[in-house]
This record gives sequence, C-alpha cells and structure tokens, in this order.
Amino acid sequence: MPTAVELTAALGLALSGCGTGATEAGRDAGPRATTGAGGGHGGAVRTAVRRLAAQGDAPGAAVLIRGAGGGTRFIAAGVADVRTGRRIHRNDHFRAGSLTKTVIAAVTLRLAAQRRLGLDDPVEKHLPGLVRGHGNDGRNITIRQLLNHTSGLFDYTEDPVLARQLSAAADRTRTPAALVRTALTHRPYFAPGTEWRYSNTNYVLLGMVVQRVTGRSYAAEARREVLGPLRLRGTSFPGTRTALPAPHGRAYTRDSGARDSEVRGDGARRDVTVLNPSFAGAAGELVSTLDDLSRLVSGLLRGTVVPRAELRQMRNTAASDGRYGMGLFPVRLPCGVTLWGHNGEINGSYALAVATADGRHTLAYRLNSTAGSGLTAETSLLETEFCPRR
Repeated sequence: MPTAVELTAALGLALSGCGTGATEAGRDAGPRATTGAGGGHGGAVRTAVRRLAAQGDAPGAAVLIRGAGGGTRFIAAGVADVRTGRRIHRNDHFRAGSLTKTVIAAVTLRLAAQRRLGLDDPVEKHLPGLVRGHGNDGRNITIRQLLNHTSGLFDYTEDPVLARQLSAAADRTRTPAALVRTALTHRPYFAPGTEWRYSNTNYVLLGMVVQRVTGRSYAAEARREVLGPLRLRGTSFPGTRTALPAPHGRAYTRDSGARDSEVRGDGARRDVTVLNPSFAGAAGELVSTLDDLSRLVSGLLRGTVVPRAELRQMRNTAASDGRYGMGLFPVRLPCGVTLWGHNGEINGSYALAVATADGRHTLAYRLNSTAGSGLTAETSLLETEFCPRR
C-alpha cells in the first residue's frame, strides 16, 4: 500500500531540482532492447538513458525519439520486471500521471473554442455551490485560473488525513467530489489570480466542469476530442480499473519509514503495478505508451487538436512567471532551445513527453519507479538530443 510520503508526492509537477543517486538500476538492456543505440549520438543517448535509470532508482528506463524527418529511435536500459528479467518493450503500457492534465487542458480549450464555456467563466457557473468554505469561493475562481494553476486552491494530495486513509485502503474508490471536499477543508494558498502554485485540485475540478458542460465524463470527452483525432489507441482512462492493459511491465517503489530512506533508495523495492487510480482522476489517472505520448505533444503543438488561438493560451506562461501555461510547460535548455510538454509521476511510474515548438521533434521517456523530481540525468538526456552538437 502507498505510504503517506508517496501519496502526497504522487501527482507532483517536476520543473527543476537536484537528482539523487541510486543503489540499483537493474540489468542493462543490451542490443536486443535497443534500436539505434550504436556509437556517436545514439551511444550518448543510450548512456543518458542508463543514467536516468540509475538516478531514478528504477529497474528500467526507456526513451522514444521522433526526429523532424519522421524517423523514430527506441532505446531502453534495464528490465521491466525484476522477477522475470523481462525487458521493456516499445509498446508497453504504463501510468502517465500528470500528463493527464495535458489532455484535460486540450479538452477544456476545445470547449472554449466551441463557445461551450468561457475561460473567464467563474467555477460557480458550472459547479454551483461546490467550491465554498474556509475562504474558498468558486464565484471568484475562473476556468482560466484552474487551467494555469493560479486559483490558490489547496492541493488535496497534500492533505495528511487523506494520505493516511489511502495508505490504509489503497484500493478504495475516491470520487472527484470527495477529493475536492478534502481540498476545501483547507484555506486557499492565496487569493485567486494573485500568485501561482501547482495544485491537482484544479484539474479534478476541470474534469467535473467538462462533464457538466458536455453531459459526458471527462474520459469520454477526451476520447472523442483528443485521443480519437490523434489516434492514441494505446491511451486510456482506467477510472477504477486496477490492472494495466497488456502488454505491460511492472511498477515499483521503495518501502521506507522516512523520507531520507526514500532519497537514499535503501528501502525494499515493492511492486505497485496494481493500483486504483481514482485518487488521481482528471489530475493523473492516464495510462499510455511512449508512442502515444509522443503523438500527443506533437499533435497539440502542430495545432491538430486545439485551434491556434487556444494553443497560444496553452503556451501563455505570463501568469506563472514563465513556469507553466495550460497543461503544458516550457523546458528551457542551457543551449537556448525551449521545449514544450509535461511530465507525470504516480506510484511506480515517472514519464516526460516534450517537443520542439513546431511539434516536429519529440522525446518521450519513462521510468518504472516512483522516481522523484529534478533528475539531472533528465536534463542531460534532453541536451544530448536537442542541443546542437559541436
């Protein structure tokens, strides 16, 4: 069962920070699990993938790169299953965590383009009476502020009581309304629109808004408006389903009694593949594949799903001092290249999908562990692929 530490960090956004060392990275995948991983640039990428697995304390890591010319490279290191030694496959399904937010933002902005809702609509208009109490007021919070995390609403994943409950009953179903009620037992971080702070509560509310506006669940609307048009056939919203679709490897985290043990990676490795993701909901329940995540960020940035005007909103970071737009955030590399995408972390899985601004050159990678944020090896991987080589 997840620990309180794991649950409070399970859906967090990783923008920057320092990576930590690892004690076990699993066996190297070798040539059979690696495509295009010879010497030169391919060898450098493969080395970066190995470092990701080691630094993320993951049994395995895999990356899929799609070049501007359309060719793809898949490189993997380590194993998908520590018991059987199964290698990571390109079409493996895994939990993508907060990359769910990219899809939910796209759905919301499509509804805005269709004039079925307005970005400056108050939450109260669509969910009357829901956001009230302890200084929270849905009459003063807009859809825009939910999308760009300037609502000030408390992040329900930081509630210690909920964390303890989930630790005691990890298979229990949590409804979106219950998650929001948990958040509303806390005062807001700040007045709406005055600051920026990432909160999973924002996107749980957006899922509820989508359902109220369309009469369909956010999952059904996402399949109709995003997954279908982009042909993301390996992507799904499991709801309360605990098993991953085939094929898939395993997902791991560390058992530990203290945060320091998790950082050191000296706890026992635990299989957390079976998980009821309802506690993540519209903020993080998505299951996907590397190919699909690559197509997701590429399709969005090319304007295939979201109209250009709304795409500009997704990439408008003015409200967050350059940190976050709407379901997308910029990754600025030391060489001056800026990528756009999102990451996601949920128990036993970490993923990142980014692309150049035109959507033509993409990189998606994943670890089969609760990796933590701010891996320096992640920056090294992105620099290796996207920075001009001397």
